[in-house]
Amino acid sequence: MDLHAWITQQVDRIEESALAELECRRVIFEPGLDGRTVTGTITTASHGPGGLNLAIAQRDIEPRDETLAPVQSAAAVLRRCEADRRILARHTIDPDMAHSHLFATACHGCGTEGDCDDPATENINDCPELRDLAHAHGITDETLAGLDHPRPPEADVNERYANGGTLTPGTVITTSDVPEALRGPRWKP
Repeated sequence: MDLHAWITQQVDRIEESALAELECRRVIFEPGLDGRTVTGTITTASHGPGGLNLAIAQRDIEPRDETLAPVQSAAAVLRRCEADRRILARHTIDPDMAHSHLFATACHGCGTEGDCDDPATENINDCPELRDLAHAHGITDETLAGLDHPRPPEADVNERYANGGTLTPGTVITTSDVPEALRGPRWKP
């Protein structure tokens, strides 16, 4: 799981919890004192000598005022989850860089820079927006260190050399696929 997937998992968990809270707090009374259906939100629940006591803040099905505090906090959490999902949708691995051996894990949302339009963030795990989101969701240094880090696919050494790349010390080049007509008298596989 990489940083993007970890944040998505956190947002899913928080959203599920907020939706469950909204569902658990919603009650419907039919009919109300004036004969209309009334909805309400459970604000507190306690067990007393007479049984279960519920404090219910009521509002009409067509509310004239804003929702009550518990519902407001859950609604705020859901809005934050939606905002986080929008950021996650922008900051994904750049599909235009997928063909590049150098920038295959670049962040799409961070854009490009320089004369060659190189990605501003070469690896999505280094994306400052995702790091800030992860911080807001309580990521620890240990969790961050334990996440998978997307790596660009390894380029074939011969392909890199043929495309003007340089060979680093210790690079092994195989000669087993050299045609016999090109093998010299001192050729070794």
